[in-house]
Amino acid sequence: MAGHSKFKNIMHRKGAQDKKRSAMFSKLSREITVAAKMGMPDPDMNPRLRAAVNAAKAQSMPKDNIQRAIDKASKGDGENYEEVRYEGYGPGGVALIVEALTDNRNRTATNVRTAFAKNGGNLGASGAVSHGFDRLGLIEYPGSAGDEDKVLEAAIEAGADDVESDEDSHSVWTSVENLHGVARELEKVLGEAEGVKLAWRPGLKVDVDEDTARTLLKLVDTLDDDDDVQAVWGNYEISDEVMEKLS
Repeated sequence: MAGHSKFKNIMHRKGAQDKKRSAMFSKLSREITVAAKMGMPDPDMNPRLRAAVNAAKAQSMPKDNIQRAIDKASKGDGENYEEVRYEGYGPGGVALIVEALTDNRNRTATNVRTAFAKNGGNLGASGAVSHGFDRLGLIEYPGSAGDEDKVLEAAIEAGADDVESDEDSHSVWTSVENLHGVARELEKVLGEAEGVKLAWRPGLKVDVDEDTARTLLKLVDTLDDDDDVQAVWGNYEISDEVMEKLS
């Protein structure tokens, strides 16, 4: 089990957390509603819903908003969202996977295709890049949850497969099947996680230079800003030096 890695798959950079709270809450509500419709409306009986609720709490989403999203699903109200995955290449040949929840596939596909085309990329067919990624469970903790050794030890005891830590955060990787079992065990030692989700982890990572990173991050931001897009994953790595130049 690796304990050291600065690489993070989740598309994020300095300032990315400054997005409008309303847009973020809308996406969180959408995931909660979908999760509640797919299983029991009780987070204790529905692992996906529990993960969605935990993610919402981690972003300080009000309890009333969370309950409203669950109630919508229980009553059969609201839109019926479909899970859609898009795959393509960004600038520099970076592989990207875009996950969306949409009530209009044509709208979402057009928006995603346009974002790629305007930012040095191109959308591919289904399966174009996902073969280079592993579908895994990801449990995220802030750096304040404990030092690297504490988190690594807890992860091993909980049955996790891998840990990546830096000064700001810890990413604990598991198989899809073990995700919620490992998350429950970690919670006993580290407290509630910031995120418990299914994720795409690349087998190989691509280092990108400053010019490529600038265009790539603009593409990722454009995708993230789309209401239908829930997550963007990629196989790139941006060095601290390049990040400093971009910030």
